[in-house]
Amino acid sequence: MRLSTRVALAVGASVPVLVLASGWLLLHMVTHDLRAHRDAQLRVRATIVAKNAKAYLDVVGTDHPVMEEARHQRLVNSARDVGIRLTGPQGSVSAGPRPDPLPDLPPAAPQPVTVTSGGKDWLVLSLRVGAAKEGPTPNLWLFSPETAADELTSVRERVLTGALLAAPVSGAAAWGIAAGAVRPLRRLQRRTSGLDPRTSAARLEHTPTRIAEVDDLAQTLETVLARYDEQVARTGEALATARAFAATASHELRTPLMSMRTNLDILTEHPDLEAADRAEVLEDLEREQARLLGLLVMLRALAQGDLVEADAFATLSLAELVDASVTDLRRAHPDADVTVRAATGLRVHGWEQGLRSAVDNLLTNAWTHGRADDGVARIEVTLRASRDPSRQAAVLTVDDFGPGIAAERREEIFQRFRRGPDSPGSGLGLTLVAQQVALHRGRITVLDRPDGRPGTRFELRLPATGVEDVQNTLTLVSRDWLTGRVADR
Repeated sequence: MRLSTRVALAVGASVPVLVLASGWLLLHMVTHDLRAHRDAQLRVRATIVAKNAKAYLDVVGTDHPVMEEARHQRLVNSARDVGIRLTGPQGSVSAGPRPDPLPDLPPAAPQPVTVTSGGKDWLVLSLRVGAAKEGPTPNLWLFSPETAADELTSVRERVLTGALLAAPVSGAAAWGIAAGAVRPLRRLQRRTSGLDPRTSAARLEHTPTRIAEVDDLAQTLETVLARYDEQVARTGEALATARAFAATASHELRTPLMSMRTNLDILTEHPDLEAADRAEVLEDLEREQARLLGLLVMLRALAQGDLVEADAFATLSLAELVDASVTDLRRAHPDADVTVRAATGLRVHGWEQGLRSAVDNLLTNAWTHGRADDGVARIEVTLRASRDPSRQAAVLTVDDFGPGIAAERREEIFQRFRRGPDSPGSGLGLTLVAQQVALHRGRITVLDRPDGRPGTRFELRLPATGVEDVQNTLTLVSRDWLTGRVADR
């Protein structure tokens, strides 16, 4: 059932009820007012009639017949449109309209009462008139026909007629108003019903209608559709990453696996192999196994970086993260000579696992390739705030004392599987560093040592934040480091 039809039925059913309720309340108020006005008029008339009745009783039974007749006439004339009955020591006097037959009359009371006689209601007011010298106390009754019931019956009929007419009229009017009110909703429904992302790239374009509910609904739909598009893109990226992981792993693992297979065949086919040769084969087998394990770990890290979501980001203390990485390097390589100068209070909004992996790989790269001529790996780590006042940033530098990197090779070292001829790694460590720098909207630069001595400096710049907690949404960026499509980085 359409909304306009529902509104029309609801209004068509509720308006008659409201009319009847209002009519009943109005009828109750009119009835009260009519009766109060009628009682007040009867009491006013009773005051006048009672005065004349007392004057009449004062001359009844005296030797003044002319005065008695005059006061009797005055009593009758004062009643006019009401009936009276006066009882006294000398008999009773009646005039005007009265109940027929005469019912039992009420005793004296301050308020009128209603009596019924001959199927007709009468309003009766009873009151004492003076005091008799002998015999019963004189009493005066005033009679007035009850006409309020007939007047109220007419009001009831009109209220009922109004309620019966209001039902179809109000229903039709409500249907027309509701149909006009929901027209923008129907237009919005028609526009959204044709949005099928499987067949069309069209998206919802809403023109403000100045109807708050419709505009809010359209904004909600646009938000839902935008999130749907984002999730579809995320799903596509995840699928591409999974495929790339499988293809890359299959391709890159083939060489170490074949080498391991060859060494195993040698051990199997030559059980009497010389001890020196056997040790050499086992050493090669161990080296290939370590390379294989390192390659799998790096591929997994790249895949995690391609699939990380916004809720993984938080405000981090960069000094604490660098200190933890240096501590782990010293524990794993006690021979490393590491110097750290880290400014405290620098915070970044980032993914802790990803940044930690990037710093770990920079330190490991310096330990592996940055040894001086004496064979000692000396590493200098510095963390400071940027000197550029226009841009709040944290600057991390890692200096080594190795042979350095030629200027023409400083870009390609971040590409996948680029390894030096004597490198024991997988060729993915610096690729993972570049991935995390791009993900955190940072920048990494390869430089010569500023003091002119042999060696290489890796300078990493990350946007810094001065607050404890940051709540924002990571924008949807292209993350395809695992697949190798890293152009325009």
